[in-house]
Amino acid sequence: MRLDYRDELPEASKAMGELERVVEASTLDPKLRELIKLRASQINGCAYCVDMHTKDAHARGEEDQRLHLVAVWREAPVFSARERAALAWTEALTLLPETGAPDDVYEELARQFQPAEQVALTLAIVAINGWNRLAVGFRQPVGAYVSHLRPASA
Repeated sequence: MRLDYRDELPEASKAMGELERVVEASTLDPKLRELIKLRASQINGCAYCVDMHTKDAHARGEEDQRLHLVAVWREAPVFSARERAALAWTEALTLLPETGAPDDVYEELARQFQPAEQVALTLAIVAINGWNRLAVGFRQPVGAYVSHLRPASA
């Protein structure tokens, strides 16, 4: 680890946590939130966050097969139209310099999600991209994360 950003500037983690709380208070399905966090983390090469969100998705009851297929979601028949729209929007915003957030991707998002959900989903993508940059930039150690979503004895 290069440094522990949480120790160096605790207000940063607090601010990011507040953004997370706004998203968690939305009507977005928690399993969908984990899928988009996992996909953005895969794109960004954030091993710490891939580990974390795979574990959190499991704790929320997500199936192994779906988690294995998130990276190739376009070819996998296990995702709903709503999940596909969210994953496409996640990729478009995570790869913003390359994609420019295309109109067709947004139009599908708008068909599947109400306006407030579109904002919440976008904020979730903003947040995970921020967490990815903190974890990758400061080399957060991978593997020790234990999901807070399940009992410690599990």
